[in-house]
Amino acid sequence: MYPIDQRDVEILAELQQDSRQSVQQLAERVGLSTTPCWKRVKDMETAGVIRGYSAIVDREQVGLALCVLAEVNLTQHTEDTVRQFERAVAACRQIISCYSTTGQADYLIKVVVEDIKAYEAFLHDTAFRLPGVTHIRSSVVLKEVKSETRLPISAPAKGVSRGQRKR
Repeated sequence: MYPIDQRDVEILAELQQDSRQSVQQLAERVGLSTTPCWKRVKDMETAGVIRGYSAIVDREQVGLALCVLAEVNLTQHTEDTVRQFERAVAACRQIISCYSTTGQADYLIKVVVEDIKAYEAFLHDTAFRLPGVTHIRSSVVLKEVKSETRLPISAPAKGVSRGQRKR
C-alpha cells in the first residue's frame, strides 16, 4: 500500500473531481507550489495509485440504455478455466466490470448494451460461450440510485508526515 498523507488525499480528491485541471490550478487548490505538487502526482502515477485519467460518459446519452448485473457460475474452478474465463471477460466490450465473489455466484459482471434485444444477443453470442460458464442469472437495472467513481480516501492518522513514511 502506498503511504499517503493529507496533501496526497487533497490532490487525489481534486483529481477525482476534475482531472483536466492544470498542475498550477491543482497546486493552488491544495496549497502547494507547482513543482512539489507535480512531483507528488508523478510519484503517485509511478506507484500505480493513479492508474490513469478518463472522461465519465453518460451511457444513456451514447445509446447504452440497458444495464444488467449478472451472476456467473463456472463449471469448474481450475486455474486454467479461471484464467481463460477472466481473459475472455477482459476482452469483452459490453462487460464493463467483473468481480470474483464469494457466495452464490463465482463472478458478478456488469453489462451495458442498447436494449433487451441486444442483451439477449449478448447472452447467446458471447456470455454463454465464455470459457467454463455453466449458469448466468441476470438482473436488469431499473434505476441507478448511485454510480460513483470517486473513492472515499481518508488521511492517515495524525502525526504521520510525508517525510516519516517509508518508500
